[in-house]
Amino acid sequence: MPEGDVLRRTATRLDDALAGRVLVRAELRWPSAAGVDLVGRTVLGTRPYGKHLFTRFDDGRTLHTHLRMDGMWRVAATGTPRAAGRATEVRAVLATDRWTALGRLLGMLDVVPTRDERRLIDHLGPDVLADELDLDEILRRWRAQGATPAAEVLLDQRVAAGLGTIFCAESLFALRLWPWTPADRVEDPARLYVVARRLMQRSVLSGRPDSRVHGRLRRPCTRCGTPIAVAPARRPPMERPVFYCPRCQARPAAA
Repeated sequence: MPEGDVLRRTATRLDDALAGRVLVRAELRWPSAAGVDLVGRTVLGTRPYGKHLFTRFDDGRTLHTHLRMDGMWRVAATGTPRAAGRATEVRAVLATDRWTALGRLLGMLDVVPTRDERRLIDHLGPDVLADELDLDEILRRWRAQGATPAAEVLLDQRVAAGLGTIFCAESLFALRLWPWTPADRVEDPARLYVVARRLMQRSVLSGRPDSRVHGRLRRPCTRCGTPIAVAPARRPPMERPVFYCPRCQARPAAA
């Protein structure tokens, strides 16, 4: 599932194409939004929050989308074959006279009053990539998780929004922390989130995450050469793979 860094880059891409411009074409191929007319509306901008996107219009409405596992927004020059958007996986089309944004395989789509955006994300923790990180609130929610494994808390969007399997694994690896360490035994959870935030910010700027452990199953650890392992966190159907180094992130004897 795309993580907060991808959503930040996507929001920037949509802003570059649409912000401040009038829609000349708008199609929402979603049962609950099929009758919504956005043609003639000016796009104010797109704001990311965790793994959610909020595209705001000048009439007080917002298009809320979530990429889920496979979704993406792509931009093409209006009038070109790529901008036609005829494929069945295209769920949304927003076009100005210059650029067309195509939402493919979107996992969630709503049109709501802009004033009601917050109710869609009330259940989420603070955004890890917010301009000002609300670390106090994240730590309050962390402490409420008790002995839940650290990896599972990092993946829990109700604690902090935007982290997924990549930056969960990378932040734990950076601090040499066994992923299944009980949350209440982690000495400095604040540092985990600060590290995760920095790694995600670096990915936003570079366009790709610097994966030192995630996705490197059986390849040598970049620090010690031990083959990277993977094991599940959380229970089905929310189970997620967590990559780690069995030596750099060894299980504590007390665990």
